[in-house]
Amino acid sequence: MELKSLEPQQLDDFQRIAQASYDQLKEENLSLDLTRGKPSAAQLDLSNELDGILDGFYLLQDGTDVRNYGGILGIPEARHFGAELMGIDSSETMVAGNSSLTLMYNLIAQMLPIWQEQAQAVDNKVKFICLVPGYDRHFTICEHFDIEMINVELKPSGPDMDAIESLLADDEMIKGIWCVPKYSNPTGHTYDKSTVERFARLKDVAGKNFRIMWDNAYLVHHLSDKPDSLHNIMLEAKKAGSEDSLAIFASSSKVTFAGAGIAFYGASEENLGKFEKFLSPQVIGFDKVNQLRHVRFLRDQETLAVHMDKHKDLLKPKFQLVQERLESGIGGLGIAEWTRPNGGYFVSLTTLPGIAGTVVTMAADAGVKLTPAGATFPYGVDAKDTNIRIAPTFPSVGDLEKAMDVLVACLKLASANELLIP
Repeated sequence: MELKSLEPQQLDDFQRIAQASYDQLKEENLSLDLTRGKPSAAQLDLSNELDGILDGFYLLQDGTDVRNYGGILGIPEARHFGAELMGIDSSETMVAGNSSLTLMYNLIAQMLPIWQEQAQAVDNKVKFICLVPGYDRHFTICEHFDIEMINVELKPSGPDMDAIESLLADDEMIKGIWCVPKYSNPTGHTYDKSTVERFARLKDVAGKNFRIMWDNAYLVHHLSDKPDSLHNIMLEAKKAGSEDSLAIFASSSKVTFAGAGIAFYGASEENLGKFEKFLSPQVIGFDKVNQLRHVRFLRDQETLAVHMDKHKDLLKPKFQLVQERLESGIGGLGIAEWTRPNGGYFVSLTTLPGIAGTVVTMAADAGVKLTPAGATFPYGVDAKDTNIRIAPTFPSVGDLEKAMDVLVACLKLASANELLIP
C-alpha cells in the first residue's frame, strides 16, 4: 500500500516505527562510505599481474624503447587497442596517462579561446548542455572555466533530443554537451540507436566548433550476461560529415588500477593533430611504460572481455543486493523510484520531492556517507531535491547490507515526516 493513501493514524504509526528503526541503527555507530564509484580492493587485485609483466623487456614491435622521451599520441600498440575499444581508427586515437578527465579538461582549455572569441562577438557566454542527472566532475570542469550549464533531462533511451536540437537551433553559443552514453552515471541508461544517429546530425543545427563530449567511462563494465549495446557514433558521424564535432573518451581506470591506468581520446585526424600541438608545450610524452604494461596484460578485446567478466562476478552480487533491499524495504510504498542498470557503477534513486537532502543528512548522522544530494546536477542544485546516487562498488557485501538498511530506514522516516506536514 502506498504511503500517501494511509489514514492519518496509520501514517503516524508508520512514522513511529520508522523512527524507532532509524534510532536503533544510529546506536550501532557505523562508519560506512558510499560516496564515490571506486573499485574494491578485490577488483584491483584482478590486475596485479601488471607488476613485473614487462620482465625487463621495454621494446615495442618497431624497436622503440618505451623508457625514453617522446610520442605524445602514445605507443602504436596501445593506440590500436584503444581504437578497437572505442570503435574508431588507430589514426584517430591518442593514448595518454591515467586520467581521461585530464584529457577532457585539456580539450576544453584548447577550445575555450575560440569559443570566447565567438561569444564576445555576439555579447554572449559560452554554454554547455548538461544531461541530468549526470556526472559531477563534468560539471566541475564547466564551473572552473565559467561555462554556463543548461540542464536537459536524461531518459532511459538517452537524452531528450528534441530539447537539445531546439536549444542548439536557438543559441549558437552552446558549444558542447556532456555525455556518458553507455551505462550513464548515475542512471545506468544506455543511449539507443536512434539517439546516437541524432547526435551525429547535431552539426546541422549547432553553431561553429560544437563538441560532443562522448565519455565512454563504462563501455565494458557490464553487470549482465546480456549487456547493453551502444551504436557506433563515429560511423554515424562520418556518414553525416560531422566527425569533427566528436570528442570520444575512455580509460582503463575501472578496468585495471584506478589510479594507474591509461586514458584514450578519439577524434578526427585533423582534430587529433591540433590537440597534439596544443599539448606539446606541457608534455614531452606520457608514460609509455605503463601503456606497454597494459597492452601486454589486456592484449586484445577478447582478453579484455574475459577480464571484465571477473569484475562482473564481483560487482553483480552487490548490485543485486541494492535492488533486493530497496524492493523489500520500500517497494510498493510509492515513496521512491530507482534504476535497474545493466552495467556501470551506480544506481540512481528518486525520492519524494524535497527530501533527498534530508535523507542524505539523516544517513550521515547514522554513520553512512552518501554522495551529496544535488551532486548529479550542475552547480550542485537539484531543483526538485529528489536524486540520490548510490555507489555500491567499493564496500564489502556486509558493509553494503548495513548501509542499505540505513538508507531504507532514512527513506521511510523522511518520507513519513514529509507526508505528515499539513
